[in-house]
Amino acid sequence: MKREVRARWSKAVLVCAKCSKKLDGGFGGSDKPLAKALRKHLKLKNGPKGAAGVVEVKCLDVCPKGAVVVVDGARPGEWLLVRPGDDLDAVAGRLGLGEG
Repeated sequence: MKREVRARWSKAVLVCAKCSKKLDGGFGGSDKPLAKALRKHLKLKNGPKGAAGVVEVKCLDVCPKGAVVVVDGARPGEWLLVRPGDDLDAVAGRLGLGEG
């Protein structure tokens, strides 16, 4: 049985699924949740073959009104609040996922 899986990720980002669900989408110019909108915007593959991982987690226990909590795995001490309509290029840039 395998004990490890190799991933191509250079970055890992955690997105609160509960915050996304409360907002009912609104990211990337559509009704998509933030994690899906970021993956599509950055053209990231799903799973370990992607260049980076944008992973929804159950709840991060911050619960801001009108925003989604996002954690950059490289900077776990700085959490980002992303609001619907925020520019995904700027969000990706702040997370180190692209130009921003």
